[in-house]
Amino acid sequence: MGRLTRKEKQALTRECLMHSAARVFARRGLQQASIDEVAEDAGFTKGAFYANFKNKEELFLAMLDERFAKRIEEIEEVIAGEGSAAQKARRVGDQLAHTLRADREWERLFFEFSAYAVRDEDFRQELVTRYRTMRAALRADLERGGKEATLPLEQVALMTTAMSHGFALEKLLEGDAVPDELYGTMLMIFFAGLDAIKEAAPLAAAGAPA
Repeated sequence: MGRLTRKEKQALTRECLMHSAARVFARRGLQQASIDEVAEDAGFTKGAFYANFKNKEELFLAMLDERFAKRIEEIEEVIAGEGSAAQKARRVGDQLAHTLRADREWERLFFEFSAYAVRDEDFRQELVTRYRTMRAALRADLERGGKEATLPLEQVALMTTAMSHGFALEKLLEGDAVPDELYGTMLMIFFAGLDAIKEAAPLAAAGAPA
């Protein structure tokens, strides 16, 4: 392997810092973890940290961007694949359950930073911006998949992400008492309900008095 370029070295440093931050934050918590600890765990100086991130919040947002991008990519693959709407909903749910099981500490960190955002307006705005970007991408995926609904797709995207957060929280608190397949079942019921409402609308209109 040849020597890394300056840009490649910086990308590698950022990646190492994000991996170390996940470990340190999970072990120490957001408030107790220090930038010194994150840098030391990654094998860098504090100066290397500040060369890449302004603070812990910016580091977390970079980690969130990375995970949201991966999540959208996984959803796009499912929507573009074969199968009925119910089968695709099940696969999306299975993906989330697998992600939660593979990285339990991330969800704990995610909810800790979400609680912190309620007390810090600047960070809340940054977090909400990313939520909205995630939902906009999900809305676009639903539209490309030919999904028609009686509700605006923006609201459908908001409802499905709200369900995913609720499932993740229950899974974090109760572990295996919450079945892995539950979120997929929730999505199947949700989209089946939207389809049923759409199919019933013409019949209701036809039966309405003139």
